[in-house]
Amino acid sequence: MAQLNQQQPIGNTDFEVRSQNAVCVNKSELDAPLSSNIKYAVIGILFGIVFVKAEIVSWFRIQEMFRLESFHMYGVIGSAIVVGMISVFIIKKFKIKTLAGETISFTDKTFNKGQIYGGLMFGLGWAITGACPGPLYAQIGTGATAVIVTLLSAIAGTWVYGRFREKLPH
Repeated sequence: MAQLNQQQPIGNTDFEVRSQNAVCVNKSELDAPLSSNIKYAVIGILFGIVFVKAEIVSWFRIQEMFRLESFHMYGVIGSAIVVGMISVFIIKKFKIKTLAGETISFTDKTFNKGQIYGGLMFGLGWAITGACPGPLYAQIGTGATAVIVTLLSAIAGTWVYGRFREKLPH
């Protein structure tokens, strides 16, 4: 960590640097026991069931989307964007806090060309494998064990990015 701080330009606070990266800026200051994460596991399982029932984890549905043969996945993605926009608007307007009473803050992000390259790589991987990182676990849960290779590849890609992030132009 000390090496990371030495490479940062003078004037950047920890918050400014963290807000420019894919690091959780809204990290909780509360110490919660590990058992409190059970609620997240339950929500994740329910979310996975919804993914399966809505056919979001279907390789065939994903291929239909990339071949422009069906509106199904575009409808799901569009609905998620609308729900997200409305949710952020409500959180900001009514200054809604977390269940623990902490303030939710949003940080403006600056654009860089790496986002284009990253998005293209993400989309290409999604098109080739038929798997987005979110539904990977649901696909494995349905018995598509071949998706474990995709999951391990996603983990390896994340590790490679983390390993070389300091050397990449930001």
